[in-house]
Amino acid sequence: MAHSEKRRGKRVKNSTVKSHRKNLFHLPALLEKSYAIKLSEGLSESTLYMYRHAHKLFLEFLEANDYSLDFRELDVDVCRSFSAWLLNDRPRNDGHKYKPESAKQNGIKPRSVNDMIKTMRTSFRLLIEDGEVDRNPFEGVKSVKQPQKLINVLSAEEMKAILMSLDKRNYPQFRDYVLLTLLIESMGRISEVISLRLEDVDLHAKEIVFRPEITKTRAGRILPIQQRTARLLKELIAEIEEFESDYIFLSNYGEQLTPNNFRKRLANYAKKVGIKKKVHPHLIRHSVATIYLESGGNLRYLQSILGHVDQRMTSRYTHLSKIAIAENHQQFSALNEVVGKLNKPRKTKR
Repeated sequence: MAHSEKRRGKRVKNSTVKSHRKNLFHLPALLEKSYAIKLSEGLSESTLYMYRHAHKLFLEFLEANDYSLDFRELDVDVCRSFSAWLLNDRPRNDGHKYKPESAKQNGIKPRSVNDMIKTMRTSFRLLIEDGEVDRNPFEGVKSVKQPQKLINVLSAEEMKAILMSLDKRNYPQFRDYVLLTLLIESMGRISEVISLRLEDVDLHAKEIVFRPEITKTRAGRILPIQQRTARLLKELIAEIEEFESDYIFLSNYGEQLTPNNFRKRLANYAKKVGIKKKVHPHLIRHSVATIYLESGGNLRYLQSILGHVDQRMTSRYTHLSKIAIAENHQQFSALNEVVGKLNKPRKTKR
């Protein structure tokens, strides 16, 4: 039989099943691929959500503005338009059932825009590394300038006032006392501390372990604790024996405490002792990191304690208090050299 007769009437295959030409450059498929790469890295749920959310908003922007979903037609100008759309047009808190309409004005915060742009830039870098695309359209998109937010950290006296207000004969307040003490000493995130299990605490060695799966960066760390904190943990562990739980910080029903539950309780404690600042668990982390530096602590050690991958994050994260700035200025101001000994109380009135 001739070769031509063997293939008579049969379908001719010219493309792969994996991708027809349009699918090779189809943006939803490409972004799904980059998400799958991140998923395989075992990142935290919050980080994975950021990638999923950024991809969703980018595709929403393209479709809403009649841009092509073909990667070949995507350029830096389109990506800059996406940044501007986020900053000026994207409804803030859209679909949030607990937010009032006044909180749903158009345009999201500059910091959130920068997070989105950074996420998209990383997504296309992953695709380049995987050989899916040959360029990154987000490389030319600059970050949005954002105002540096002033943070009123808590003083040691204010944190002490909250601790002293708690009734340690009451189980929920005693648990909160131990939790707040551990937040202050470990500088941990609230999600890390309330996820501690019995196996994560070594009372003899006076150490706690933040397992990789509960940390934001997926890098575990071991932190020392003082004898006093170890004793408090021992007392709390004895209190919760009846619940037969692996976790340490439990509600009075024996369920694992949630960040939101403690967040509300902490705000109420602060209000009762007359603190006007908006107090939340992350402010505790800010405050103790600030006190650590003001007391002469090493920035490199602080980075390790906080669990930051990049020291730049640690530098940006900590804020010197207004009192420390005033004292430092008083001590080293050039005015001291300029006026010298003339800076004394007058013996005679003007």
